[in-house]
Amino acid sequence: MNRNEILDKVASIIREQLDYKGALVEGTSFDELDADSLDLVEVIMAIEDEFSLTVDDDVVLSIKTIKDVVDYLESH
Repeated sequence: MNRNEILDKVASIIREQLDYKGALVEGTSFDELDADSLDLVEVIMAIEDEFSLTVDDDVVLSIKTIKDVVDYLESH
């Protein structure tokens, strides 16, 4: 799966989980989406399900942007 495909899947998950209708790019931060920590956990859980992996708690705490998610998924 290439980076654009990963980005598209992540953006789709974020739209669904946060009921977000706007544009999403790699630089979009979860703060910009008004996502609180519970929202982020729900997004990460959906990503774990979609990509069949587990994201370590310390990594979850470091995720601030969509790029952070995509970079992590690319490296795992």
